[in-house]
Amino acid sequence: MKKLFLIIFLASLSHLAAYSQDVIKLQSCKDDLISKQADSLKTLYSKDGFSLLKEASITMESQYEMPVIVPLNKGSLYQFVFIGDYTSRLYEVRMYDWEENQVAFQQKRWGDVDGNIISFYYVPGRTEFHMMKPVQVNKTKKKGLCGYVMLFKKTDTPGNANASAGTNVITATDGN
Repeated sequence: MKKLFLIIFLASLSHLAAYSQDVIKLQSCKDDLISKQADSLKTLYSKDGFSLLKEASITMESQYEMPVIVPLNKGSLYQFVFIGDYTSRLYEVRMYDWEENQVAFQQKRWGDVDGNIISFYYVPGRTEFHMMKPVQVNKTKKKGLCGYVMLFKKTDTPGNANASAGTNVITATDGN
């Protein structure tokens, strides 16, 4: 009898634990304006010698980060791009290394010249996974916001990673 009670108790406890947490599921979205912006940026960066490694359209909620985990190689030049819903008022991207140190941060507001697009170059100090966390804030649409993330890697000049990046390259140290 005690074993039966224990089994029923554990089964109901595991059932409760499984349904008690809200899980944000990755779902794609479609926004024609964002698609046109993404296509323009793909063309621009490919002309600058970058190859598109990853891209995804993601459905987001206002004020909730959507983590994107990507493997990066030491010394390579990467270009990260986040395009948010044009009706949002604030856009942010934070990037963390594997040890959860913040290595990059950018914020844009509605009304900035390129307000709904955040892009930055990054050269990692180690080969490891990094997490990019885009977020957007929208006062009228709380759910169903479209976002688009892209990761490019410089491929045309492997020995000269910083050549075309100019002065806005974020370079990580290896911590040693």
